[in-house]
Amino acid sequence: MLDLLIVFAVFLGVLAVGLSVPFAIAVPGVVYLLLHGGLPALKGLGLVSWGSMNSFTLTAIPLFVLMAELIQRSGLSHRTYVGLAKLVAPIPGGLLQTNIASCAMFAAINGSSVATAATIGSVAYPQLKKRGYNAKLSAGSLAAGGTLGILIPPSLAMIVYGSFTDTSVAKLFMAGVIPGLMLTAFFMIYIAIHAMIKPQDAPREKGPQSVAEFFQAIREIIPFVLLIGGTMGTLYFGLATPTEAAALGCVLAIVIAGFAADLSWTVMIDALRATTRSVGNLLFIIYTAYIFAYAISVAGVGEDVTSWVVGLKLSRLEFFLALFILYTVLGCLVESFGMIVITVPLLYPVLISYGIDPVWFGIILVVFIELGQISPPIGINLFVIQSISRGKFSDVVMGTVPFHILMFVLLILLVIFPEIALWLPNHMLGVK
Repeated sequence: MLDLLIVFAVFLGVLAVGLSVPFAIAVPGVVYLLLHGGLPALKGLGLVSWGSMNSFTLTAIPLFVLMAELIQRSGLSHRTYVGLAKLVAPIPGGLLQTNIASCAMFAAINGSSVATAATIGSVAYPQLKKRGYNAKLSAGSLAAGGTLGILIPPSLAMIVYGSFTDTSVAKLFMAGVIPGLMLTAFFMIYIAIHAMIKPQDAPREKGPQSVAEFFQAIREIIPFVLLIGGTMGTLYFGLATPTEAAALGCVLAIVIAGFAADLSWTVMIDALRATTRSVGNLLFIIYTAYIFAYAISVAGVGEDVTSWVVGLKLSRLEFFLALFILYTVLGCLVESFGMIVITVPLLYPVLISYGIDPVWFGIILVVFIELGQISPPIGINLFVIQSISRGKFSDVVMGTVPFHILMFVLLILLVIFPEIALWLPNHMLGVK
């Protein structure tokens, strides 16, 4: 255990000196291999390198990222925001409600918290500032709304978790639907209550002024709904794997953006370039994570950790509380994918020993990652929204506090009522 603590300290130290996450994961992994097996232990890295990337599951990642890039760069996301603003803004909270609804819809084709926050934030914040919305509430709603990008499917975090645990990604996607919609509802209810108590923080907005304007708003969001339904529907009914659904989503995105938005060869090329950069970085993290997982496997850490935890004779509830503390602290220190790749190889054998459903735990883990995205000092969504708003970082942090509380409420409900996450995947067609 001492060696593990040393390696974890190396991981945090490498992050602290400014190295990127992939190197911060790879360096402790190689160090651990050398400590336990010397140079001969490095011989297995070739096989690990091949095995880490030779995964059909991981091929869904570039396809989902490309789908999101096409929607964003073609202008379809902006049109959807405009349509939702007309339909949702009359609810108390005005455009703040549009922020949450837009984040939820964009999350359903994006899979990335940062991309969701950046896309909706860049569209929404100038309007919020112009119309006199409270700065803290505006920033908090955008930063927290962005976290829906990794809970509402498709989720890149769920794909990574599924690849490490051999858990059905299709089931993970479906398991995120009801919790994602519940969290969206929690956010919107809170904003509505806040707006009714302090109307000066969120001016009332006008909805559609005529039947024609109402149907125009509907037409703006229909392309998005078709894309979501076509992609997620094939998964639920067992007609496609996540990778096949992602490929279908790319085709639908091209067709829909071609008819309903501004799709050109320039947009296509820019989307492909952005996808290559984003996916290259993510897959590099996954590759180095497999090196780390291989290192702790060689050292037998998984078995040692399992024996140690089981020896503590913690009840199921006490074990959950320990995980709660662990991920709350990690969320303030480690980037989201770093949380997955560092902890899952260690904890997964323990979960099995406690009889914990890996699909259910995947959703719990994703909610903890969401919390990490808006927890200082390294919550990346905080920095994304602060860079867009150009306001005080403290305002963004304080604006997210109520949303933190709501996420904790969702976690408690998931622990008490696991069926919130498991009902939908248990009723999927054609998926075992």
